Amino acid sequence: MDREFKIIYTSDTHGHIFPVDYALKKETPGGLLALAAQTEKDGDTLILDGGDSLQGTPLSQYYIENSRDFSLHPVAESFNALGLDYYTLGNHDFNFGYAALRDYIRAMKAGCLCANLKDLGGELKLAPWAVHTLKNGLRIGITGLVTDYVNIWEQPQNMEQLRISDAFEAASKALSEMKSLCDVTVCIYHGGFEEDLESGRLLSESGENIACRIARELDFDILLTGHQHMAVEGLSLYGSYAVQPPANAGKYIELRAGLKERGFWAESQLLDIGSRCLDEPRNSLLPLEEKVQLWLDRPLGCLEEEVLPEPKLEAALQGSRVAALFNLVQMEATGADFSCTSLGNEPVGLSSPVTMRGVTAAYLFANTLVVLEVTEEVIRRCLERCAEYFELGENGPQVSKAFLQPKVEHYNYDFYGGLNYTIDLRRPLGQRVVGLSLPDGSPLGGRKYRLCTSNYRATGTGGYELLRSCPVLWRGGIEMPDLTAMYIQKHSPVTLACPGRMEILF
Repeated sequence: MDREFKIIYTSDTHGHIFPVDYALKKETPGGLLALAAQTEKDGDTLILDGGDSLQGTPLSQYYIENSRDFSLHPVAESFNALGLDYYTLGNHDFNFGYAALRDYIRAMKAGCLCANLKDLGGELKLAPWAVHTLKNGLRIGITGLVTDYVNIWEQPQNMEQLRISDAFEAASKALSEMKSLCDVTVCIYHGGFEEDLESGRLLSESGENIACRIARELDFDILLTGHQHMAVEGLSLYGSYAVQPPANAGKYIELRAGLKERGFWAESQLLDIGSRCLDEPRNSLLPLEEKVQLWLDRPLGCLEEEVLPEPKLEAALQGSRVAALFNLVQMEATGADFSCTSLGNEPVGLSSPVTMRGVTAAYLFANTLVVLEVTEEVIRRCLERCAEYFELGENGPQVSKAFLQPKVEHYNYDFYGGLNYTIDLRRPLGQRVVGLSLPDGSPLGGRKYRLCTSNYRATGTGGYELLRSCPVLWRGGIEMPDLTAMYIQKHSPVTLACPGRMEILF
């Protein structure tokens, strides 16, 4: 007998609950409540999510900081309205510590599947896998995994009661345990593809993303991926059927599959999320939404001169005044000798007077600060990595394909404060830094320095692996948007001039 089923799959929704663009203060299609309004579920439909749900919008940030003032968890309430069946956790879901993760899981009606997460605190309702029997009798075996790079990225205090093991080994174990109990196997993996999906060329050996290895060496029928924010509508990958939706709850995957006489089959499409919200949860969350909008519009101070949105390549070549502000914040907060920061993938500016809306639009991440002990050699090698951002084309400098494929990674180009440095793009990679000195022109010499960076960059992510081995001198607990707000309040009107100078030759 032919039996079919449907999967609705989201991943990397990053706190997008309402169809709202908080930076522009306007309605925009998307959000979990909008998806809930357009979703029809029956007994042969599974709704699944791939994690990274708690971080990413001013609403989620405001809730985490003021959760005691609200009886409903906004992200959980939205997934409950959607009718979510099972989900796994993403790396950003660990950003706020054990208690925040516990409260989220408790508020969710869906089952949390994370085969490579061990809870030492004993308060998280987790399972490595589950078998779900549909109305038509099909038994769907589902496991969940999070990239084990969480062990590298996350702040130690957030992981004191948690242990994340090797993702591949956990996937293999879960598959072997559930395979005989089900008709179809599904792996929800908060990780992406380490190979080019067209050519098969290996893109990274880091282990951050191992979806291709899972597909190649294990025999899951369906592989639901995430983390990379790539739009992968569906493809056959080493015998598994793999998909990935883009980030921020603007699109979702609708996958239809089943068992026929000739065996398992699957097909999927990437669909847009509309803008009409489900009324009941929308109304219950409106008090939170209203408080967020008021908080975002609160003036913090002003700039001596506002900053228009800075094109990515132009900013990388000539410097960014937005990045200069963040480096000023980091150097004052830590007393470090040098600072480095990055910007998001979209061009950003900063209007004056400055509001929290402007700050959160310009600094997108829930990063805290770390001060590392570095030498001139460490700084030079980090700058050589920054220099890889560029390649010379017929019309001059352009962004290197290495920062655009398999996903766009402008955020892995760092801007430095407290340094003079010159990069010559006419020279070979690894030999492009031709000038390096302190702001007064003196050489760095053989002494050790303090470099302030984000907790994300301090792990060595983005091609800066040598930072991972640098001694940690200090860790902060206040997130950068809040530090930036305090800096603007203190120094208004703010001058966006950071010590040091950058020069790019081509």
